[in-house]
Formats: sequence, structure tokens, C-alpha cells
Amino acid sequence: MPDFKKLLSLHKKLDHFRRSLAYIDALPQLTFLGLIIGTFTGLLIAFFRWVISLPVWEAWQGDFQDFEDLSGWARVVLIMSGTSISALIISVLGKYRSQMSVAHVLDRLHNHQGKLPLSNTLAQFVIAAICMITGQSVGREGPAVHLGAGLASQLGQWLRLPNNSMHTLLSCGVAAAISASFDTPLAGVIFAMEVIVMEYTIIGFVPVILASVMGTVITRIFFGESGAFVVGSADIHSLLELPYVAAVGIVIALAAGIYIKLNLMAMHIKKWHIALRILIAGTLTSIAAWWVPEIMGLGYDTINSAIASQLLLSTLLIIATCKLIVSPIVIGLGVPGGLIGPSLITGACIGGAMGIVAQLLLPDIRVDAGFYALLGMAGMMAAVLNAPLAALLAIAELSYSHKVIFPAMLTIVVACVVTRQVFKVSGIFIEQLKDSGRTLEFGPATQALKRAGVHSILETSFVISPTELDYEQAKKLFVNQPKWIVVNREDKYTLPAADLANFLDKAPVDILSLEVPVILEEVPGRRQNLRPIHESASLYEALQAFEAYQCDALYVQLKAAPTQSDVLGIITLHSIQNYYQPREFRHALD
Repeated sequence: MPDFKKLLSLHKKLDHFRRSLAYIDALPQLTFLGLIIGTFTGLLIAFFRWVISLPVWEAWQGDFQDFEDLSGWARVVLIMSGTSISALIISVLGKYRSQMSVAHVLDRLHNHQGKLPLSNTLAQFVIAAICMITGQSVGREGPAVHLGAGLASQLGQWLRLPNNSMHTLLSCGVAAAISASFDTPLAGVIFAMEVIVMEYTIIGFVPVILASVMGTVITRIFFGESGAFVVGSADIHSLLELPYVAAVGIVIALAAGIYIKLNLMAMHIKKWHIALRILIAGTLTSIAAWWVPEIMGLGYDTINSAIASQLLLSTLLIIATCKLIVSPIVIGLGVPGGLIGPSLITGACIGGAMGIVAQLLLPDIRVDAGFYALLGMAGMMAAVLNAPLAALLAIAELSYSHKVIFPAMLTIVVACVVTRQVFKVSGIFIEQLKDSGRTLEFGPATQALKRAGVHSILETSFVISPTELDYEQAKKLFVNQPKWIVVNREDKYTLPAADLANFLDKAPVDILSLEVPVILEEVPGRRQNLRPIHESASLYEALQAFEAYQCDALYVQLKAAPTQSDVLGIITLHSIQNYYQPREFRHALD
């Protein structure tokens, strides 16, 4: 038989843990959750990496990236098989359950309290694995972000944690996923803060750092300590190269702008059925892969070859052109793969090609062409994602050298500025959301309200009363000196306790003699209409509830206890205003 006392005690502790997360200083609790999420995300991404590599090893006993060894017809059959299976699955899933991308994660985080559907996460795993195995021209990092965020979201929903904590939980999942994919823990943290949450806070950093560390630890246990790429030289040899480094940034910016625009253009083709669009994407990939097989799969072997200066100028240009055209288009058409990996391949090939040109233009300087492949990767990632710091740290971690930071900073700055000014675009994920009619709220007040839950400003000085009661019962309401009387009826409202006290002090004889009941609706006072809000809501949701209900106050209720005692506390609009207004501003109004 279960020990019900222990179960009840555990339930109370869990409730206390949930409510403690409503406060912005819940650092120990969030750090603990970051540890759990980082561990499980690391295991999930390790399993994902194993799934997408093992079947191909068994198929031809080679490196899982060696699609170049296949014949042209074999490549076509492999690609079209993958797109056909993906098209069938997505058609069966329908529009809602087939939403899979980093943009989807952003939308769910900022517009839906971070609640990602389980069906979409499972579909992302299965279809992304099919795409990777069959050599589609997409990356694994985007799906990894969705998987990490989805796992964190499911944990938060399962534990019924307050919505204000979901931002940090999803950040932990994303950071762990990126670090587990690239073996770059610091870049994973900055990517989560810069691209997903889009703000930096101390409370957010600590649990995200721990999650990222755990993601790296787990994948290093399974895959070793080597990074994704083999890097040689990581520095310029003369300051005379700096103008050329800036020129690399300009060229990369043009490529990044084209990359974003092509993706958005493909997304506009919505009149055709999704299955037809995916099959068209497979056909386009097959045609390109017939002549340029290097565009298939993850392409990390191509990046390594570019960094090692093993590819000819013509080869680099051909791969870069094909990847620049094919990847954003097929993903825009509906193939659920990642945009980050293809952007890195494109940047590496463009940078490597410009490195070879630099050797011709600067014969007196010992130019390393492979080093420029690194700069191209940094600039392309930064400009496409609008994530300069994440790109910088990713390249620094991948190169195992701090010397790359100085020239990479110049390339990144030029690439980001030129992309935004010439093409008038922000990061590709933000542009995808704009293109689909979805917007994100980023105001400072909005961000502040989303970080706190309703329990952080809950007013609990109240007592619940029926609409009618006798004089003695009314006097008992003041035993604990409440501030409000919550009148319990279908449309609840509050009555200031002071107003009821004044009425009772001057009550007529028939009420004092208990002949006539006290009817609270007839007591003179300043009533506030109440509307319910669930206890896991953030303060931003509470503000939205005030706007929707046009009420005077909200009462926080237990989700699963719609009874007389389900009122946990009261929130007023004034208390929300006091929360996010600067203290100096409040003093100025006094």
C-alpha cells in the first residue's frame, strides 16, 4: 500500500518548489533544473547523432559523410526516397503537427509561454533523421535546437512549472543541444541567449551554463573530445591582411543576404501542397547532387577540406554556389532540416576561395587560405542568424585558439552591418516569423513581466465570504485582519475589509440582534470585479488578462480545484505597474 502521508508531503514540497520559481531570484531552483535538462538533452542529442550516422555506416561501411563515393543514380535514389518518405509523413501529420524549425521554437517561446507540442518534437526527430540519413542538403543544428527546446518544454509542462520559468528552461535545452552538436559549450550558451531568449540576465546565465556543460559532457562520453572540425592555422600573418579581412566580410554579407532572401522567397510558395513542395525540393537537390555531391548531408568533411586548403578554387566556388542556392530553397519549400550547418559550409567555401585569391594578391605575405575559411564561417553564421557573439565564440572554440578572435571580429562586424543595411533584414529566423505574420514582443517591460510569475506579487491578505451572513459571522472575518473580503459567488468581487468594518460599527439593531443578515452587496464600499487566472501564469499573462477582461483585479486559482477555496490570492493592476516601473520613477510620482 502506498504511504499517503509521504505522497502528500512530496506533493506539498513540489507545490512549494513550483511557487518558488515565480520569483526572479529563484537561481538555485533554476540551476537544478538546468542540470537535469542539460543531462537529458545531451543524451537525446547523442542518440540523435547516433541514429543519423549508424544506418549509413551499415550501408557501405564508410564515413557517414562520404556521399561522394556513391554513383550519381544512387545519390538520386537516396535523396528522392528521403523526400518521398518525409512528404508522406508530413502530409499525414497535418499543418499544425508538422511545424518544425528554430522559428517555431521562437514563436512558441515568446507567444505561447514556451509550450512546444510533443507531437512536433517527435516529428522533428524522425523526419530530421530521415533527411540526414538520405543526404538532404540541410543541417542537424536546427533540429537539435528544436529537440532540446522540446525536451525542456515537456519537462516544464509535466511538472506544471510556472510559465515565467519556461524561458530559462528552453534556454537550457537549446544551449545543451548546440554544445552537444558542436562540442562548443560557451557558444551554446551565447546562442541560446542571443538567438532564442534575446536578452542577457545573470539569473538566466547560470543555469544555462550548467546545462551547456552537461550537454558537452554527455556527448564527449559517447563521441570523444574532438570537435566537429579539424582546424590548422587560426591567425593572420600580417596587419596588411586586415583590409582584405574586411573585404571577406563584404562578400560574406552579400552571400548571407542572398541566403536569407532565397529562403523567404521559397517560403512564399504556399499554394502548392506541402508534399508536392517537398518532392520539388528533392528533385532540385538530386539535380545539384548529381554534379556536386558535396552538397549532400552535413558537409563537415567539406568544411574540414576547406580549412585544410585541400580544395581547388573552382571546387570551392562551385560548392559554395550550389549550397547557397539549394539549401535555403529546399528548407523554405518545407524540408525540415537546419539552416545553420549549410550556412557554415557556404561560408567556409567562400572564405577558402577568398583565401586562395589572397595568396595571389599578396604574394609577399604567407597567407593561409584555410584560415579564411574560418573567417567565412564566422561571418556567414553571424550575418545569417544575426548572432555576432555566438558566431565569434563558436569559431574560437572550434579553432582552439584565441588568435582567431581579432580578425574574426572585423569580418563579423562588416558582414552583419552590410547585410542589415543592404538587404534590410535581421536574422533569418526573425524574418521567417515576420514573413508568416507572427511577431515577437521584445519591449523591456514585456521581458521583465515574462520573467516573473503571479505568485511573486500575490496579495494573500483576504478572507472568503458568502454573499449573506449574520453579524457574528461577519465579525469573525476580521480575526486575521484581512485587507479584502472576497465575496464568493459566480462573479467574484472584492470588498475592502475596512468598508465592511465601518458598516458593522454602525449596523442597525436588527442586524446586531441577528434578526436580519448582513448582505454584502448592500454594504457601501469600493468593490473590485474579479476574474480568474491560473497560478502558473506570468505577470505578462496577468497584464493581458486585465486588458481582455477589463476588470479591476484578478484572483489566482488552482487549476484542478474550482471550489470555494480555490482562491490563492489577488493581483491588482497597480501591483503589476509597481513591479516593472523603476524605483526612481515611482519616487518621482510621489
